[in-house]
Amino acid sequence: MTAGEDSGPILIWGAGAIGGTLGAYLARAGHPVVLVDVVAEHVAAINERGLAIEGPIAELTQTMPSFTPDRLEGRYRRALLCVKAHHTADAAAAMRPFLAEDGYVVSAQNGLNERVIAGILGRERTIGAFVNFGADYIGPGRVVYGGRGAVVVGELDGQLTPRLDALHRALRDFEPGAITTDNIWGYLWGKLAYGALLFATALTNDSIADALALPQYFALYRALGAEILRVAAAEGVRPEGFNGFHPVAFDASADPAATQRSIDEMVAHNRKSAKSHSGIWRDLAVRKRKTEVDAQIAVIAEIAATHGLRAPLTDSLVRLVHEIEDGKRPMDRANLDALADVMR
Repeated sequence: MTAGEDSGPILIWGAGAIGGTLGAYLARAGHPVVLVDVVAEHVAAINERGLAIEGPIAELTQTMPSFTPDRLEGRYRRALLCVKAHHTADAAAAMRPFLAEDGYVVSAQNGLNERVIAGILGRERTIGAFVNFGADYIGPGRVVYGGRGAVVVGELDGQLTPRLDALHRALRDFEPGAITTDNIWGYLWGKLAYGALLFATALTNDSIADALALPQYFALYRALGAEILRVAAAEGVRPEGFNGFHPVAFDASADPAATQRSIDEMVAHNRKSAKSHSGIWRDLAVRKRKTEVDAQIAVIAEIAATHGLRAPLTDSLVRLVHEIEDGKRPMDRANLDALADVMR
């Protein structure tokens, strides 16, 4: 693509915590934005009074045309997919009629959803993204933007293309520190390891920072990160670090002092955010709904098996989350003890 790299509206599919925050900031900066969400009450609220972004970063209300999928019209060359990981396949299929032939979809999600999107829409129409800012959907027309975090975009094959450059320029209107990379898979696998730590903290009612700071679970966090990074290595991926998470510090051979420094940095980063608990915790404790654990974490064990590797901590983490989802297990630090028992 050449002349129209940054032309036409940006379609954001999924206007919750991530999509809503991105959409509001991009629209405020002058980019034409169209929102799509399956929650009719949320769409109606945005159309009636705008999307309110609350929290310490900024207080703003942004108007944007918003639709449920059955009311959307037109075709779009730029689209951000911002749904939960386990809704990726359905959302990508639903987006297909609205994506221009030369258009692309950016996976602003957690997990390895680029693989799913590419399988449905085509690898050439898929751009990878890594986002680590903190935001929560509070209710119809309301999102809390709690803390800044890394924003990274990259082509799946590592090329630095004109469309990637144009996307990067737009995203800098949201996060000035946004970057492009030739190793987007490294960021995605780094986020998987960090995400597993977040899933572990969500087994409790502690905040992210408080749970990570508990010294009695240091060995557990170290082992969990090492298990996932071992799978990444088998995949031929070099994980990247961000916001205090340093993959090399979680290598099985790393100096424990380096691991502790990384954990301390992650704790400090999360203490700065008004989003004290993860979206995983919110799904379990507040919204009482299924988490992304199967699409985001269970897939790690599946990939491990293809390399003849075992991932016992990952498997147990998934099981514990399912038991909380099913109402069979309370959220408590005892769940971290149960996970640590797997190492014995």
